[in-house]
Amino acid sequence: MFDERFIGSFVRKHQLDCNSTTAFLTPAFRNITTILTPDLTMAGNPPQVYEAALQLLTDVHTGKVSAEDVLAEAFRWLLIMKDERLLRLDQALESLKFSKAIVPLSSEDIVKLIEQHLASPYSSRLPVLAVAAAYKAAEQNLGEQLLPLQAHNAADLQTKSLGDVQIALADEDNVITVYEMKAKRVEIDDINIAVEKLKKLNYRIDNYIFITTDEVSLEVKKYASSVYKRTGGMEFVVLDCLEFIRHFLHLFHRIRIKFLDAYQELVLVEQDSAVRQELKIAFLALRHAYESAYSPNETTDPVDSSD
Repeated sequence: MFDERFIGSFVRKHQLDCNSTTAFLTPAFRNITTILTPDLTMAGNPPQVYEAALQLLTDVHTGKVSAEDVLAEAFRWLLIMKDERLLRLDQALESLKFSKAIVPLSSEDIVKLIEQHLASPYSSRLPVLAVAAAYKAAEQNLGEQLLPLQAHNAADLQTKSLGDVQIALADEDNVITVYEMKAKRVEIDDINIAVEKLKKLNYRIDNYIFITTDEVSLEVKKYASSVYKRTGGMEFVVLDCLEFIRHFLHLFHRIRIKFLDAYQELVLVEQDSAVRQELKIAFLALRHAYESAYSPNETTDPVDSSD
């Protein structure tokens, strides 16, 4: 489509507040095959926005307003929104400069911080970034590399990706470990689908790891371990997201702040369509609160996730 071919790349280049895959058009408009007239009823919230958009398209069509003026005004507001977004992020980052603790955050503090961030609305992308941050922080220790992350809404078939996070040896391209994130319980069918997907490879990976923010059933754990022999040596496992992070931070205790810095970097550079700006500012606020609790002028405990 026109917006994907021309406008989308412009939006990404200039970091404008538009959907990075559909640019100006939301799926609500994109999937409609009827003529877009003001009397058309669309399923979208708030409805006034869609009504106004339909009227604006009609005004352009009838010559009441020029397409050039609409485009210029749209870009003017997008630039204003971009400047406001960057200013809010800069202010939140600036606050961290004054909250550096004399004692670095403990591994358990970091786990609680990440737990609270993952509990935020619209946080489905965050487990991917947490696992990716662990490998970014420990690349030199592991002799492995994190392969580039794919877009949040890109399908595996489209990207030729095996999973959400892919790990290779430092000097090779072949994937050796795959992470698939689930914001729900992992079922036996999920494991079977992964097995079938890997049959298409011309080499064997070492690990296929499901990371879930839901509980892990004993039945699924047992089934995952039984797949090893059937696949000729590919290990399957289902792990709780927070427990994975906790074990990593204690195993690599001396680089725990490096992990936190890597997670922050990944969160902040992610497209707003995947990680909303509110989520980015929420992380910076949480980190500020935890680090301030260890500053020389503060005696209170870090934020309690039970509050």
